[in-house]
Amino acid sequence: MSDITLSPPAARETRPAQSWWWRELRPLVMRLHFYVGLFVGPFLLVTAVTGLLYTITPQLEPLVHREQLRVDVPPDARQLPLQAQVSAALAAAPPGTVTEIRPPAAPDGTTRVVFTDPALPDDWTHTVFVDPYSGRSHGTLDTFGEWLPVRAWFDDLHRNLHLGAVGRFYSELAASWLWVLVLSGLAIWVARRRRARRIRRTLAPEFRAGGRVRLRSWHAAVGLWAAVGLLFLSATGMTWSKYAGDNVDELRTAMSWSTPTVHTALPLTGQAQAGDLAGTAQMVYQAARAHGLADPVKITPTAKPGKAWVVQEAKRSWPVRQDSVAVDPATGAIVDQLRFADWPLMAKLARWGIDAHMALLFGVPGQIALAALALGLICMIVWGYRMWWLRRPTVPRARAGDRPERPARASFGALLALAGVAIVLGVFLPVFGGSLLIFLLIDAVRTQRVTQLTER
Repeated sequence: MSDITLSPPAARETRPAQSWWWRELRPLVMRLHFYVGLFVGPFLLVTAVTGLLYTITPQLEPLVHREQLRVDVPPDARQLPLQAQVSAALAAAPPGTVTEIRPPAAPDGTTRVVFTDPALPDDWTHTVFVDPYSGRSHGTLDTFGEWLPVRAWFDDLHRNLHLGAVGRFYSELAASWLWVLVLSGLAIWVARRRRARRIRRTLAPEFRAGGRVRLRSWHAAVGLWAAVGLLFLSATGMTWSKYAGDNVDELRTAMSWSTPTVHTALPLTGQAQAGDLAGTAQMVYQAARAHGLADPVKITPTAKPGKAWVVQEAKRSWPVRQDSVAVDPATGAIVDQLRFADWPLMAKLARWGIDAHMALLFGVPGQIALAALALGLICMIVWGYRMWWLRRPTVPRARAGDRPERPARASFGALLALAGVAIVLGVFLPVFGGSLLIFLLIDAVRTQRVTQLTER
């Protein structure tokens, strides 16, 4: 049976009455969900499509850059000292400062030595890949953090559509409104089904219904099952946005939720000059391994006097390994250590949340979950537009219940409350708060105009 089937009188009498607050907010929530979906939908669709493409990059990167990432393991399988590998990278690289060294994480992997390059954009570096067995260079690539070009390209596409700072507005708009669409859609659907006392139809789509009723049931049921995942993506996605991301960073700093780091200041008695960079890298790496750190690790040199080198575990998949130590580059002594187990809880949650969003935390299962969320969001957007198309004003109405009605007005108190929310959130989420205020003003003007027309 479809949603348009009338319930018998006895069943109607048992339906619970709507709560007063829902009666006040329902008209506005209905229009908010509709208009936000209509106008923000394209941004969300782009986000979902580019996010879906990004989920395949962990498998795509090793294929595209196999020459740089993989080596043939010789029969004796004896790696050169790290010192020799770094020396080979220094000989193969253009002039620049070494900022990071990553020994191979697997027997058939290459060693990465990362250099600064003033000719590259911000946050981009020049990475040399060295065969750890022969010391031969496997080429160089421009890299974005630890991402190689193919993954960096998809990452940039998802974050800003390759438009730089301007493109971050798109991602902020999509992430800021996604949670509103999810929560408003949940409220509308659950309230509708609660009145009908049909739990199964709340959780599952209408397979036997047709037309718009069937589309609506699929749109709502998929949204219900994907709600938690979509809310998670909305919250974590805002950390990369332009204004909200900066505010999130400031909040994390103020609340001591930032990622902790080891102290690198050396005692006055341990500030002797370090040796050559390659030799120091070997000593620092050995000291960190002897202290319990396990591959994969990243070694961060320092050019400042009186500062230690940092060695940190770089395993971001589950179980996470992010322990780090500060090592005196002159003596190899451990001057500070930080275990991931000692991180503040909120810092751990932030690390896990960001890595899960980036398809790093749970490996292939995490990629599948993210791909399913992206596909679900794409389907919901397409179904939403299809429902609007079927009920657009130019289509003749087949049933009396489909005739346009005078729009229901939200109470002044509800409007005032939402305006207050928009102002408060506008301080922290400027793009969201500003667009919400614009929506409320347009909705108020439109509702007043349509009401006047229907009263004539």
